Amino acid sequence: MQYHYASIWETIADAVPDRPALIHGDTTRSWQSFDERAARLAGAFEKAGLKADSKIGHYLYNCNEYIEAHYAAFKMRASPINVNYRYLEEELIYLLDNSDSEAVLFHGRLAERIAEVKDKLPKLKLLIQVDDDSHTPLIDGAVAYEDFLASSAPAPRIARSEDDIYMLYTGGTTGMPKGVMYRHADHSFGLMMGYDFRGLPRPENKQQMLSTIATLAQADALPAALAACPLMHGTGIWVGVFAPLMIGGCAVTLPNIHFDPDALWREVTRNKVTDLVIVGDAFAKPLSAALDAAAEAGTPHDISSLSLVISSGVMWTAEVKQQMLKHQDMILIDAMGSTEGSMGRSITTRDTQSATAKFEMGEATKVFNEHDQEVKPGSGEIGMIAAGGMVPVGYFKDPEKSARTFRTIDGVPYSFPGDFATVEADGTIKLLGRGSVCINSGGEKIYPEEVEEAVKRHPAIYDCLVVGVPDERFGEKVTAVAAPRPGQDVDEQAVIGEARSHIAGYKLPKHVILVPEVKRAPNGKADYKWAKSAALAALGLTQ
Repeated sequence: MQYHYASIWETIADAVPDRPALIHGDTTRSWQSFDERAARLAGAFEKAGLKADSKIGHYLYNCNEYIEAHYAAFKMRASPINVNYRYLEEELIYLLDNSDSEAVLFHGRLAERIAEVKDKLPKLKLLIQVDDDSHTPLIDGAVAYEDFLASSAPAPRIARSEDDIYMLYTGGTTGMPKGVMYRHADHSFGLMMGYDFRGLPRPENKQQMLSTIATLAQADALPAALAACPLMHGTGIWVGVFAPLMIGGCAVTLPNIHFDPDALWREVTRNKVTDLVIVGDAFAKPLSAALDAAAEAGTPHDISSLSLVISSGVMWTAEVKQQMLKHQDMILIDAMGSTEGSMGRSITTRDTQSATAKFEMGEATKVFNEHDQEVKPGSGEIGMIAAGGMVPVGYFKDPEKSARTFRTIDGVPYSFPGDFATVEADGTIKLLGRGSVCINSGGEKIYPEEVEEAVKRHPAIYDCLVVGVPDERFGEKVTAVAAPRPGQDVDEQAVIGEARSHIAGYKLPKHVILVPEVKRAPNGKADYKWAKSAALAALGLTQ
């Protein structure tokens, strides 16, 4: 079996043509329709002058077209490029230029932003506008998505290479966004995780894959996955789309562009969603609260189809997991990973408990100290997590950063995304956080995520980010920027006192700055730049 997304999906489309592959609102695309539309789109791309290795920007909210365009790019051995739909002029120009994008697909409500930058991007030669409920007229030089797709016959299926490059841009939390490059062979095999989730062996050949999919189809047990988070980030597109498609399942996306927990649960009910993909507490808290409120009102959401909730990228606290498990007996998978690699996971059910930020290491995961020596379990030594297995080939146009992040130790390639951890005596990982936001106070390294977890233990605190602000004596002092629960009065010293029960004294926040809402990216990830600005302003300090 050739490990290449396009080749595998073509095989699946032939095997289960009438099964749903994509659902968005009232629009359902069967596997046959998904394959045929992607082939037409690939043909239209080629007719417009795009070729193998061309880059195609996706400046879109979650929708069927986002996934169809990925498939079309894969079919012609090109690379889709994820573009954050919050980006404005400077960010758009940087990413589309850095990625060498020759085409960009964009929703109507984002058209004005593309109109502002298109003449500043000489490599950009194709603008494709996707209709939405904004009913925005076509901008100058753009073609309507459906017209463009209909302008070509389906591209014929071709031979491809497992060395073809698939690229995903990071969010740029530690500098400008970077394109992380994977071989199709490595990435597509890694995203066979849908088999793992169901306790099924990963197929070793095409026959085994088709046999497993046929068995699931006959039992009406093919997965339907809903990504609550944006597809423009790895968790959404990889776990919410690629993983279910690789096992013949269906990817469900929400038609609303603003996160609405009750609307999400209604889609779970309507489409009998089996897998829900979220990003930590940022999604789990409002989703759990919606379940509680509906149940208390006597109109509970029917989530009986849901068997699996998967999170990655942001802390998912043990208490919030238990709150969700009250409503349905299911498996909760808390995955530790990044665009640069997968490192471990924690599994929680009604029968098993797990601690916050404590993960079982993946088979190919190690924790190395600064001398590239493995951290010994139970030693208390802090090291950097190294992800093996599905390792990128590098960053696009950045050989120096590639050399620092993707290294070989004792003949084994690893990815070092920048996460620090200790290894417990039982071999599990205690995640501390990213070195890039590490606080240095009096020579002690303090990792924000550990402090954030402790602050959020106070019942009046809904969300929190922790940053370091300048301090004459210690260099930096730990400061929490926190949002209280609605209607809650918060006593700063009580919050610090609660945190004292969970972390060492030198890690405690010296101040707790209260804000109406903690700002996060659309995928739930922390906006530490905003948090630091808020803390400095509240304390009357400058950087």
